[in-house]
Amino acid sequence: MPAPRATVRLQFHAGFTLDDACARLDYFAALGVSHVYASPLLTSRPGSTHGYDVVDCHAIDPELGGEDALRRLVAGLRARGMGLIVDIVPNHMGVGTDNAWWMDVLQWGRESAYAGYFDIDWRAPDPLVRGKLLLPILGAPYAEVLAEGQLRLVLDADAGALGLQVYDNVLPLSPASYGRVLGEAGGPPAAEGFRRFAGRRIEAAAFAAAQRELAAALADADVRAGVERALAAHDPQTPEGRARLDALIERQHYRLVHWKLASDLVNYRRFFDINELGGLRIERNRVFEDTHATIFRLYAEGLIDGVRCDHVDGLADPRGYCRKLRRRFASLDRQRPAGAPRGRAYVVVEKILGEGEHLRADWDTDGTTGYEFMDQVAALLHDPGGEPALDALWRSVSEDGDFATQARAARRQILVDSFEAELDRTARGLFAAARAAPDTRDVSLAALRRVLVELLVHFPVYRTYAGVLGRDAEDEAVFARAVAGARRRVRVEDRPLLERVSAWLGGEPLRALPPGPVRQARERALRMFQQATSPVAAKAVEDTAGYRYGRLLSRNEVGAEPQHVALSPDAFHAACAARRETFPDNLLATATHDHKRGEDLRIRIAALSEIADDWAATARTWRARNDMLRIDADGRLAPAPQDELMLYQMLVGAWPLDLGPDDRAGVEAFVERIAGWQRKALREAKRRSRWTDPNEPYEDACEAFLRRLLLGDAPGFVAALHALVERIAPAAALASLAQATLRLTTPGVPDLYQGTEFWDFSLVDPDNRRPVDFEARERGLADGADDAERLAQWRDGRIKQRLVARLLDLRRRAPGLFARGDYRPLEVTGSHAAHAVAFVRSHRGRHLAVVVPRHPLRMAEAAGETLATPALAGALWGDTRVTLPDVGGGAWRSLDGGSVRTGAQLALADAPPILVLSRID
Repeated sequence: MPAPRATVRLQFHAGFTLDDACARLDYFAALGVSHVYASPLLTSRPGSTHGYDVVDCHAIDPELGGEDALRRLVAGLRARGMGLIVDIVPNHMGVGTDNAWWMDVLQWGRESAYAGYFDIDWRAPDPLVRGKLLLPILGAPYAEVLAEGQLRLVLDADAGALGLQVYDNVLPLSPASYGRVLGEAGGPPAAEGFRRFAGRRIEAAAFAAAQRELAAALADADVRAGVERALAAHDPQTPEGRARLDALIERQHYRLVHWKLASDLVNYRRFFDINELGGLRIERNRVFEDTHATIFRLYAEGLIDGVRCDHVDGLADPRGYCRKLRRRFASLDRQRPAGAPRGRAYVVVEKILGEGEHLRADWDTDGTTGYEFMDQVAALLHDPGGEPALDALWRSVSEDGDFATQARAARRQILVDSFEAELDRTARGLFAAARAAPDTRDVSLAALRRVLVELLVHFPVYRTYAGVLGRDAEDEAVFARAVAGARRRVRVEDRPLLERVSAWLGGEPLRALPPGPVRQARERALRMFQQATSPVAAKAVEDTAGYRYGRLLSRNEVGAEPQHVALSPDAFHAACAARRETFPDNLLATATHDHKRGEDLRIRIAALSEIADDWAATARTWRARNDMLRIDADGRLAPAPQDELMLYQMLVGAWPLDLGPDDRAGVEAFVERIAGWQRKALREAKRRSRWTDPNEPYEDACEAFLRRLLLGDAPGFVAALHALVERIAPAAALASLAQATLRLTTPGVPDLYQGTEFWDFSLVDPDNRRPVDFEARERGLADGADDAERLAQWRDGRIKQRLVARLLDLRRRAPGLFARGDYRPLEVTGSHAAHAVAFVRSHRGRHLAVVVPRHPLRMAEAAGETLATPALAGALWGDTRVTLPDVGGGAWRSLDGGSVRTGAQLALADAPPILVLSRID
């Protein structure tokens, strides 16, 4: 089947269901997208707003409407010639009482049919957890929770099931516990059915039968009274009962501990450091088939057309997984019904590509979800000339060094704060590899741990992908950088071990080793290491350093390279041409459910790079004038200088286009949103507060400072803020239109995040998942306003929506041109050539030429002009021209219906602000 022409990403939850999406299909079709791109649809934890905590892989989430609603949605899509791509989560599941597989593991331990589904280390060396599953779910130390009566033995009479109530949840008891507990109830018949399990293997069917017998026996008053005596004998309110209950808990397959112990002791692989998300062993065929059974059925029945694979770097073998997924989809193609597209399923992976890193072609995917494009297009629209002033401003408030230094410090902190257990597990894996061979038996665990820490701290990308053949050239270059960095920090006596560990972790092909314990140990160590680097990178780079380093927040984004302010047009063109050659169907994103700043907020902050000297002076003035507003929090003034400078950037970037400085209610609503962002940012930075140990006095003081700034204690500040926003907003909006144009015309499949066809000044989640006013967008698309009216009323977002709709219509009319057309930069000459980005695409006699402005604010202000709308006066371009290729007779057609002859030297002074010319008829 053909790849999507364009997608619209929708976030489904109880407040926006599959039927709610059905009601908007006419709008999506009229806008011009070809596919709905859905957040995870399998059953997630009740109340989930994102769907990444799947608890049942075999059903569509009833909170979204269930499978009936899905079928209604797909019927509506098919009737409009559209398709459906769904997000899937192969790396992990939500774990807890809602997950039947997890509960089975709690009840049966290593004998559970699902024990091999989850990535659990049953051999952890700490006696506290050896042979058990650690459950870090207590809100206080175990003894305290037990004494408070928060742990209780309970009975589900209808099911004949005993359980351990922990707060409001009930955990299962092991089958072997039943006979002991019920024996204390006074003997048969309550215990008789369970006593035969003592001392021998328990069959699940026999145990279930015994539970049914107990449920029936409970109708007898004497039996019921006996069981109630057993429950009372375990009452934690008495010393005797507490001791019995403690002894009972000790015999379970799980170990209850305070949640703060998770980073030190957890023995199951988590998604990052989230205790409620447990890693899956998806590399095992049974797990793969069971977790994907519903997805495969939906594909075979023609209900979905492809998938987006979440967090592919968390898997033990991403390449093997992607190739297996591709084969399974291909095997189902013949089963798809008439009316469903046939052919290759669309498969993209969520993958953060580091600097110089490329997605492996042999994974057999259609590309990534587009974070690298989001970085490239944003960097293109930043002004490199502003870097010195921005650097100086940041250094005036921070002595923490550049971004790379911040990232390394964050990695070091994260290893201690959040991933101590994972670090220990990986070190023990290497230790086992060392002990397996005679020539390395003298290597100590402590030395391995030291070396491992430095490798993880200096690792330059999310992960490597070595297998039995060892590292390829790209992975070898990555490891060389990591080893070089680690070498500068490890002890001199540890340097030979560093080289040896590098060899174990893919430097030497595993297949060169004979089968046996040495090879097995190294395979296991390599798998654990490659699964450890990704979460460390994500938490350290995205969720820590990205909130600490504030030179310019528009460069602190998922998948971005904050150390680089800007990207040259030549480098951008090269990236687009390379994508066309390697992954022409790669998604192109500028806004996602994971972004830190909305796509237009990001570009407005980027505009500060165009007036960096003025911005630096303004920020210094604000800091001086607002010094008296700072608040003492435990002996330190809040906010700290770094936090204050980042706050100012967010205020400039997020200020709503329709908000006046005298609108008290509007300003108060804005403050509430910024306060939510600020509290999250402070905790993510982990400098003065963190999620695991919130420093509420500091957070409250920072919020109080914000409120003083915007709600009356800082005379003139709101007016000054508003004036700066008014100065840069029109030019920033023009840059945003350029960004949208590049997303919709360069090689790849453009993804439209829900609602961002209007201006997107959203903050980090949950702000970026607020309800979308689709009715306003439907009205905007349907109204008959001409371009001049939309330009005059540009603040309402309809001008962006019209551009998006027109470009999507071009994609609909010439799908081959956009899907497979070549990509060539166009020559721009004249005094302002550096302010234009131009290219042409051609395919089988159809052509597209695009010219967008770059750094319009600097261009306008250098000429003494102030922009009132997102358009540049023609005179500003002066003698700047673009040479249009000669593509045969006839003329180019512009989006507004005008025409330009082919082969012309077009003066940009005579062109619209965003120039898109086509020859497709």
